[in-house]
Amino acid sequence: MIFKGVNDGRPYPDHGVETIKQWADVAPRLVRLDELVTTKRTLDLEALLADDSTFYGDLFAHVVQYQGVLYLEDGLHRAVRAALQGRRVLHARVLTP
Repeated sequence: MIFKGVNDGRPYPDHGVETIKQWADVAPRLVRLDELVTTKRTLDLEALLADDSTFYGDLFAHVVQYQGVLYLEDGLHRAVRAALQGRRVLHARVLTP
């Protein structure tokens, strides 16, 4: 299994961090894919296959740590791409509200 779990939505309260500039204040670190619980059940295949999928966005996935669980809020395409390339870790910004 690639991820620890798959959710349909965010089980945590709104954290107020929405813009790329706000997320940029959170330092990236390595996160194991098998420790992540996704907040989306579906993947946009176009985002997965796009060469420039990070051209207008953050280079790092966005993860929220809530009650000891790491939730992948944004960057599912990055995580799946990493798994397809045989990597077990992902660079992500981990927010602990």
